[in-house]
Amino acid sequence: MGFHDFYRMSSHAVIFNEQQQVLLLKATYADCAWGLPGGGLDQGETVHETLRRECQEELGCDVKIEYLSGIYYHPTVNSHAFIFKCTLPSDQQIHLSEEHSEYQWFDFDQLSPVQKIRVEDCFNFDGQVISRSF
Repeated sequence: MGFHDFYRMSSHAVIFNEQQQVLLLKATYADCAWGLPGGGLDQGETVHETLRRECQEELGCDVKIEYLSGIYYHPTVNSHAFIFKCTLPSDQQIHLSEEHSEYQWFDFDQLSPVQKIRVEDCFNFDGQVISRSF
């Protein structure tokens, strides 16, 4: 990769509720897609710092990071996404930022094909971080 090439990295949270549904947020920008909480690394940030910052910004909550379950390369956007299993403290309420219009808990079969892979890898985590390319 050349010095001036553009490359991205992001950190995202897989958060389950008691029914094993996954929390997704609906964006107010780009294609207004549903996605996992999280976002791109700022210069000088670690993947953990990014995840905490993004969840605080997007959810208004401090998340507890359990583990890194997978790293996924997406060639269409030249990006690696770091996926973490996280939990929300039971005493915190979600307060969305202006970047998202709503949140919803989704069953596994409602997820997009890429989200299914990421969430299944997280749910079935055995201590070995998965690495995939889409």
